[in-house]
Amino acid sequence: MSAEASARSEPGRYGALLILLIASYLLSAFIERHWIEAVQVVLFTVAVLLALRSASISRRAVRLVVIAAVVGLPVMFFLSFSTLTGDVGSGIADLWTALVLLAAAVLIVRRVLSFGTVTLQSIYGALSAYLVLGFMFAAVFAAIYHFYGDQFFVSGEPANTQTFQYFSYTTLTTLGYGDFTAGYNSGRAVAVLEALTGQVFLATLVARLVAAFRSPADRQG
Repeated sequence: MSAEASARSEPGRYGALLILLIASYLLSAFIERHWIEAVQVVLFTVAVLLALRSASISRRAVRLVVIAAVVGLPVMFFLSFSTLTGDVGSGIADLWTALVLLAAAVLIVRRVLSFGTVTLQSIYGALSAYLVLGFMFAAVFAAIYHFYGDQFFVSGEPANTQTFQYFSYTTLTTLGYGDFTAGYNSGRAVAVLEALTGQVFLATLVARLVAAFRSPADRQG
């Protein structure tokens, strides 16, 4: 079997991607600085490149994704970090981040579902996709916040990278603590979409992978 055929027969390697996503969340959770958004733009771009490494897509598609990442990264980094562009620039950067993460999620899920045999790397990939979805919706919430004149939560509750990610993951997992509530129809609609996505994701992809998982010893038996 050639090296290329062997690569196509493997479910990809997602351990590094999973570690990167967890580190990104912890970094943003404990560092409350304006520049953390710009740093996450870089980390999320690296995340999509890691997902691309294990994706089974054409070379042309790979080149297009890489070009988009290389060209878009410095622009969006500037928009996230600079105070000159205001809320519009920050909102555009958030939307770009959401699109980058959506691409990463699609690449991961498409790759994981293309294999009949479930391995530990497949489960890493599914968990990575789940974390990516949380980050993606957090970026959408942040974009809505910036485009609505720094308003998102009811009663003027504070909004920043930390609160949007917290709100996103409590919505994705349907915990619904209630300490943060979207105050506009656009935010509420996206929150409902995220909750539905989280339920479908856990009930189908993750449950299927865990149920079908076989250790290397089981596959040899």
